[in-house]
Amino acid sequence: MTAAPVPASARRSKRVLPGFSLTMGVTLSYLGVIVLLPVIALVLKGAEIGPARFWAITTAPRTLAALQLTLLAATMATIFNALYGLLMAWVLVRYEFPGKRILDALVDIPFALPTAVAGLALSALFAANGWYGAILEPMGLPVVFTIWGVAIAMSFTSIPFVIRAVQPVLEDLDPQYEQAARTLGAGRFTIFARVIFPAILPAFLVGVTLSFARSLGEFGAVVFIAGNLPMKTEIASLLAVIRLEEYDYNGAAVIALVLLLIALLLLVVSNLLQARALRYKGKTA
Repeated sequence: MTAAPVPASARRSKRVLPGFSLTMGVTLSYLGVIVLLPVIALVLKGAEIGPARFWAITTAPRTLAALQLTLLAATMATIFNALYGLLMAWVLVRYEFPGKRILDALVDIPFALPTAVAGLALSALFAANGWYGAILEPMGLPVVFTIWGVAIAMSFTSIPFVIRAVQPVLEDLDPQYEQAARTLGAGRFTIFARVIFPAILPAFLVGVTLSFARSLGEFGAVVFIAGNLPMKTEIASLLAVIRLEEYDYNGAAVIALVLLLIALLLLVVSNLLQARALRYKGKTA
């Protein structure tokens, strides 16, 4: 017995937007004008400099210090975001409590709040006379004008990426797999490590990658709390702006291109890990 063919009208009813040609044309036009053209212009500007000059700018002591600080602070922020973001997504999905909707809405505040405002607020809180700084400074734990302040600012602006990437996957996770594992005698940690985490791993990698990429390019929230001390708390994006103000367009282009290459490399690695995780999930399903 063969299934009846689906009428053409029923297939067309799924297409709410106009035809493929129009929607694809609009999508590619936006992608080309807003995303690809600036990236191509940056790459061409970097190519004009030449390998020797490019390497000289990249390996300059001030540039290396800024890149090292940016990468280290972004790594610190991403590690915190990965742990806390996963925990927050778990709480929002698996538990019911008063104020849950308010807490869920507060997660998106870093998206809505201007980063400069966030930087000013964090600077006020962690300053020596601030609410947090008044406690931390006497303990010998300064935050403002240190790498810790940079990492905190990066974490504040990028943590929603992890939460919002993991949360819907946790909500859609079929509980029958956990029930089966529990029936077989698995403990809570085993269920999480062998059943839940592999299922949410691709989404988790997406959130972590986006969090790290956002931290690399963060500017507004960092400049106020970092103090922008050359060779100490000067981030790479700020150094690029300084080079522009000095009319050193080549130097600014090189720094921006290095950050772009790091972000692209991270995205490629993340996509490879996601594909591997999905293949593993398909084999074990």
